[in-house]
Amino acid sequence: MIQPAPGVAFTWADDGDMRADPVARAAVAARLGIGEQWALVNQVHGSAVHVVQAPGAAGAGDALVTTRRRLPLAVFTADCLGIVLIGPGVVGVAHAGWRGLAAGVVEASVAACRRLGHGAVAAYIGPGIGPCCFEVGADVSGIFSPRVTETTWGTPSVDLAAEAEAQLENQGVATKVDERCTACGDGHSHRRDGSSLRMATLGWLL
Repeated sequence: MIQPAPGVAFTWADDGDMRADPVARAAVAARLGIGEQWALVNQVHGSAVHVVQAPGAAGAGDALVTTRRRLPLAVFTADCLGIVLIGPGVVGVAHAGWRGLAAGVVEASVAACRRLGHGAVAAYIGPGIGPCCFEVGADVSGIFSPRVTETTWGTPSVDLAAEAEAQLENQGVATKVDERCTACGDGHSHRRDGSSLRMATLGWLL
């Protein structure tokens, strides 16, 4: 498990399957001292943000924001980025793959936090597929042309974490990035092996 700040956590493959395994989820909750019932969304690679005050499914979307203390918010990833936004009186989480980044999920999540909070918002970006392994076609590289690079085998790639960080910093949000790659590291990776297993990005107000 990765805990870069109070109220922020990213699970890793050895923590288990956070989407489908309730035993693994309960073990993570116990380690973090949070409840086993989390607020969730049906992730659709878009930009919809749900403001929630209770655990459970909030509907289709890719981000959650709350002002309720000790309410865990969660999104699940297996190569996409998980992002936690935290500020005075507000916390948010976002699921951001290339489609979500292109759709504006970062900007929408920051805006929702600022509407509900009353101070500076900081961001934490968890592990995702790195440019070393994220091979893309012209349809994706054309959207993110400033972030185009190469995989380790010399094909076009996009640095998703750098794009997310740039979007956050353009919104005036100080950002910390975990640069571990889920595909060539030991995270759950859909791109690498078609895995249905998922890690969790968790945010909560203390």
